Amino acid sequence: MSESKTRTTAIIDAMMAKDYFSQWLGIERLEEQDGFCKLKMTIRAEMCNGFEIAHGGISYSFADSALAFASNSHGRQAVSVETSISHIKPLKKGDIIIATAEEKSRSNKIAIYEVRVEKENGELAALFKGTVFRKETEWNV
Repeated sequence: MSESKTRTTAIIDAMMAKDYFSQWLGIERLEEQDGFCKLKMTIRAEMCNGFEIAHGGISYSFADSALAFASNSHGRQAVSVETSISHIKPLKKGDIIIATAEEKSRSNKIAIYEVRVEKENGELAALFKGTVFRKETEWNV
C-alpha cells in the first residue's frame, strides 16, 4: 500500500468517525484515492417520501459525502461552496446505489468534482457537481 493511499484512508477514517449522518446513511467505502472516492449504500424505508421513492435529500447527501471524502483526500481540509444535483431516475426501498466522486479540476484554493450516483446495475440515477474551497489547514492524521 502506498504512503498516499495510507494517508488518504487515514483522513477518510478520521472524517467518518465523526460523520454521524454518513454513518446513519449506512455508507460502505469501496475505494478511495487522491481525488477519488467510491461509496455504496442501500435505500431504506425511512429514506422514502410519500411517493414511495427515496427523498431527494438522500441521494444528494450520499453524493455530498463522496464529494467530502474525495476532496479532502489530498491532505488539505476542503469544504463545499457550491453544489447541485440532477435527479435522473427514482430510487426505491431496497435499491443498492453507488456514488463515484471524481476530481475534474484542482487549483490551490478551488477544486471541482463530479459525482455519479448509479443503481447497482450501472443505471445513472443522479448527477452531482460540487465545488470546494481548499483551506490552508492540513489534516493531522
